[in-house]
Amino acid sequence: MSDNYFTVSQVNNYIKNIFEAEEMLQNICVFGEVSSYNISGGIAYFNIKDENGLLQCVLFGALNFESPKIGDTILVKGGINYYAKGGKLSFNAISIMPFGKGLLYEKFLKLKAKLESLGYFDSERKKPIPKYVKRIGVVSSPTGAVIRDIIDVTHRRNDTIDIVLYPAKVQGIGADIEIAKGIEFFSTYTSVDVIIVARGGGSAEDLEPFNSEIVATATYNSQKPIVSAVGHETDFTIIDFVADLRAPTPSAAAEIVAWRKDLMIDNINQNIGNLNKIINNKILFIQKDIDLYYEKIDNISSSKLLKIKNFVNLQANKLNNIINLLELKLKLVDNISIKLENTNPKKISDMGYSKIIQNDKVVSKISKLKDLDTTISMIDGEINCKIIR
Repeated sequence: MSDNYFTVSQVNNYIKNIFEAEEMLQNICVFGEVSSYNISGGIAYFNIKDENGLLQCVLFGALNFESPKIGDTILVKGGINYYAKGGKLSFNAISIMPFGKGLLYEKFLKLKAKLESLGYFDSERKKPIPKYVKRIGVVSSPTGAVIRDIIDVTHRRNDTIDIVLYPAKVQGIGADIEIAKGIEFFSTYTSVDVIIVARGGGSAEDLEPFNSEIVATATYNSQKPIVSAVGHETDFTIIDFVADLRAPTPSAAAEIVAWRKDLMIDNINQNIGNLNKIINNKILFIQKDIDLYYEKIDNISSSKLLKIKNFVNLQANKLNNIINLLELKLKLVDNISIKLENTNPKKISDMGYSKIIQNDKVVSKISKLKDLDTTISMIDGEINCKIIR
């Protein structure tokens, strides 16, 4: 073991001095395709790349420059810098200028335009995602966090859903062929309800297999609905446009596809509770109706009895009034009879009274008698006589 010991700072400063002393690495121009670009606190942090490498860059005073777009090929002027404190190597840019769009981006746009003209992106042909899936087919790498995230999220939401993995390369040479074969396999696999094609984030080169025509065609011809979950939320690939649904991340794809068992159980329990309430309310309403009918029967019986009683009382009162009237009339008749009896001519005649008639008129006083022929009417006949004074 060597007796020479160095601190981390000594090593980092030594490396920094090496880069700063190398004139070839200072005040140079580098061109490449922009694969990421973010501004924070007026400083731009971005990466440029070509087919075989990637360079991390920093641009101070970035607000004074127009921000390039992802996929643009730019010319960056500056020099290599080694940040001793953080142990990080970067290219410190002092200027950037457009150099033309990158080859990969131009290829992407060309294929996108072609497939769009063929109807690959038409919304009318997109298939709906089943609401209650039983089995999910996943085309992805068998290693890494993507498949684990999909399994964890799916089983957290519903542990009854099965997941079938078709292992495929998701970057590099031949990856597009393996991905297309996985899609074609699940397309005719009857036990799978939906397909998720997934991989994690990466550079444009890493995502290149998902920008291939062979994957797009397999997706377009799939008999099963496909959810694409490639890269991060800001990454867009050709399969995203062809798939029936795009998820921003693999985890989000699992969230979309896997229905929540707990919500289903809660919904069933709620429906059972609602059904019990409906049944109990119905029973309560029927019981109230029965009670109401009983009450109506009682009211009808009592009402009818009361009406009959009132009718009988009324008729009895009428009868009493008739009897009182008859008694009154009988008394009146008796009085009239007495009066008639008292004025009966026969009774008057029996008492010795006679009726004097002159000139067909009854004479009631002597002063009114005249010396004329007079008729005395008695009960059993008449006597003609002459008045002599």
